[in-house]
Amino acid sequence: MTTPAFPARTTTPEIELGTTLQPKFGPDGLIPCITQEISTGQVLMFAYMNAESLAHTLRTGRATYWSRSRGKLWVKGEESGNVQLVKELFTDCDQDVLLIKVEQSGAANAACHNGYKSCFYRRLVRLDDPACQLEYTAPRLFDPATVYKKK
Repeated sequence: MTTPAFPARTTTPEIELGTTLQPKFGPDGLIPCITQEISTGQVLMFAYMNAESLAHTLRTGRATYWSRSRGKLWVKGEESGNVQLVKELFTDCDQDVLLIKVEQSGAANAACHNGYKSCFYRRLVRLDDPACQLEYTAPRLFDPATVYKKK
């Protein structure tokens, strides 16, 4: 399969102030992507995209990432049914990070593979705590053992 081509990166002023998407993929071919729920603004997850997953996302409207652990494209919800329909895509000033705003749907309406609405379901109890104690901030919405079946 050929890697989809995005416009070549040009000058700094065009990259930073222009109107053409010129994503900067890292040496590993990946670009960081923050995923946010469009209706609430809640950050759901952080993942990476490569050119192929970004092109698939734009073509289908379904959030598609690159799974570093599996070494393959990962269409969000393909196993769990908790899909992310992309409503808006933003890039930062130097186009080396993406932000997608999605409509999260599915039986559990959850983004995290551990069964939570957001992958950010714990916070540091105290910033000055040398023990770095975490606390849960959200309820678990589904049991991953019942959703993700080993194939």
